[in-house]
Amino acid sequence: MKPLVIGIAGGTGSGKTTVAKKIAKKIGDDKVIILEHDSYYKDISQFLGKRIEEINFDHPDALDTKLLIEHVKKLKNYQPIDAPIYDFTTYKRLEQVRRIEPKDVIIVEGILVFVEKELRELMDIKIFVDTDADERVLRRIKRDVIERGRTLESVINQYISTVKPSHLEFVEPSKRWADVIIPRGGENEVAIEMVVSRIKTMLEDKK
Repeated sequence: MKPLVIGIAGGTGSGKTTVAKKIAKKIGDDKVIILEHDSYYKDISQFLGKRIEEINFDHPDALDTKLLIEHVKKLKNYQPIDAPIYDFTTYKRLEQVRRIEPKDVIIVEGILVFVEKELRELMDIKIFVDTDADERVLRRIKRDVIERGRTLESVINQYISTVKPSHLEFVEPSKRWADVIIPRGGENEVAIEMVVSRIKTMLEDKK
């Protein structure tokens, strides 16, 4: 039995991680892996000396999606992986890695996970989490200031200069690839239950 691969996309601060964790809890955390695309950011050293404010971290080129694809393929073949760990305060990958053993369900989560065709084609279900822009902005500000130690000014400048334009260019158009659209993110318990029911049925059918 090949593991199921569930893709969860959506704008920054839309609630993708919350949806992923709720699905994992309902399926059983012992059966689910969550791979965050954010962990696959390229190290700052790969940006050819650019200053932080010159880098668009919401552009597909900022991420090592090729490595993520390789890892998903390995997990689908029941091979363990060493996932990278990214430090958002220094913009660097840590030397240590996260060893991940194969499980029945692989959730791949991130704003740009539907952009790359090769990654999309590995997914059995594609979910787009659709949340109002004002809510997403507030969540991003809260996350980046409190969790990642950034200034309010830098977060606002980044949102205006790169986050919003990249959302309109890459994230929003990728919605067309979704099998399921979940409005209101992690608050939408009905939609999450429907997705979980579908996943459980597909797991049963694979036995």
